[in-house]
Amino acid sequence: MLHKQYYVEKAKVDKLVAGKNQKSNYYNGIYDRYVYPVLTREFAPVHWRYDLDAERNPYFMERLGINAVMNSGAVYLDGKYIMVVRVEGNDRKSFFAVAESDNGIDGFHFWDYPVQLPDTCPEETNVYDMRLTKHEDGWIYGVFCSESKDKENPDLSAAVAAAGIVRTKDLKSWERLDNLKTLQSPQQRNVALHPEFVDGKYAFYTRPMDGFIETGSGGGIGFGLCEDIEHAVIDEEKIISRRIYHTLTESKNGAGAVPIKGKKCWIHIAHGVRNTAAGLRYVLYAFGTDLKDPSRVIAEPSGVFLVPLGKERVGDVSNVVFTNGAIARENGDIYIYYASCDTRMHVATTTIDKMEDYLFNTPKDPHRSPDCVKQRCEFIAKNLNILGE
Repeated sequence: MLHKQYYVEKAKVDKLVAGKNQKSNYYNGIYDRYVYPVLTREFAPVHWRYDLDAERNPYFMERLGINAVMNSGAVYLDGKYIMVVRVEGNDRKSFFAVAESDNGIDGFHFWDYPVQLPDTCPEETNVYDMRLTKHEDGWIYGVFCSESKDKENPDLSAAVAAAGIVRTKDLKSWERLDNLKTLQSPQQRNVALHPEFVDGKYAFYTRPMDGFIETGSGGGIGFGLCEDIEHAVIDEEKIISRRIYHTLTESKNGAGAVPIKGKKCWIHIAHGVRNTAAGLRYVLYAFGTDLKDPSRVIAEPSGVFLVPLGKERVGDVSNVVFTNGAIARENGDIYIYYASCDTRMHVATTTIDKMEDYLFNTPKDPHRSPDCVKQRCEFIAKNLNILGE
């Protein structure tokens, strides 16, 4: 018999899903932020968390709780804005689940079941942070972090990260391919597949790493080509967005959303990490690469693109924003989906025209304080001349 408390809890979820989002009063001319998250753990369906049978669960206790929803790949498919969400259970294991919306800014609701990936890697303990690529070969690819225990290290927390690859046509039936192999890098995280062939090959953005957390000798965001997507092997990685001392990428950086094809360049929204007295701070930054040669950076605006603000700074892992999904519509609108503090999902909206203006017309980082002051003073002088006209 269905427990009567089910209707109470379901009404709470339905109210969240039906809630309308609105633009916040934040302004920078580049993008719009929104007042409410687009997904939180409270959006998880009741039947994912509670045994609904009144006899088996007389107190209607939560049996399989949800801790967080975060780091979502995104794609526009069949008239819907879709996120493949990283859902973390109370047991700390992550899994993927599909949530859809009619307008991309509110009304996101989960499908009845989470994604069940083919279980082809017995050593795999956890999966997360899927980037979705609508590739010109006709498939939708998901590239995600495949985590397993480092059996050669006695430290119980030591892990090994690899880039898992799946593909689908409908986000319902998934085919698991071999994990990506990078011959020059022992570990990989934050890998994204370019949406078009490059020189007739599949192109990946990589993040070479010496260890699971530390990048070590890894120089930044890499770029590599492979012949066969079903058995993907990259011989050589070219670093295209480097880690730089005393910048937002000092500790590490990595690819974010799958690059968006603009009019002047490929638009990249990545994450950068620096260490602080309060721990690692994750922010977003942007750069542009050549339309014909996506391994060549042609636009590098200075500084951060998006940082956690207000309540976004509070959560499981404080002071963090992270993106691995964005949707670009044919009319030029862009929806950037980002997580705050490994806890919840948000959206920011902009356009291709605005992003390319930002990329090409925002000054570059001079990398030294005296030069930064000089740059700003010249900027101020021009503005004061306008104000004095």
